[in-house]
Amino acid sequence: MKIAQYGTAIAVLHAIANGLHGLAHIEIPVALSLLQSSFVGIVIFLTPIIAAVLLWTQFYRLGSWLLLSSIAGSLLFGIYNHFIVISSDHVSQVAFAGWGLLFQVTAILILIVDGFGCGISVWALKTIQQPEEVL
Repeated sequence: MKIAQYGTAIAVLHAIANGLHGLAHIEIPVALSLLQSSFVGIVIFLTPIIAAVLLWTQFYRLGSWLLLSSIAGSLLFGIYNHFIVISSDHVSQVAFAGWGLLFQVTAILILIVDGFGCGISVWALKTIQQPEEVL
């Protein structure tokens, strides 16, 4: 039960942080390629929601794996696009004013939330591991 609660909480926080970051992307604007937009839509937004729903069902193990993979994917995507590759999506290229403030703050918030999300997902998977069969 705690796994489902914590996993759902992280999925909700992840959705809020990424939703606000997406709003800043639109308002600034900072455009994404079709491939990036597809990744964001499927991996970053849709998959954590599906994972959170599955955590409340008999498919909680699959939900835990989906949560880990989607949140880890989001974390790596954010680190690469916001802090490594210099582009219009890099934090150094967006002014720290107006919508840029929201962009900057949410880029960092996403790292924090996704870091916790990866930790919670790993904890969940360790917790639900089935004991090895005795031969």
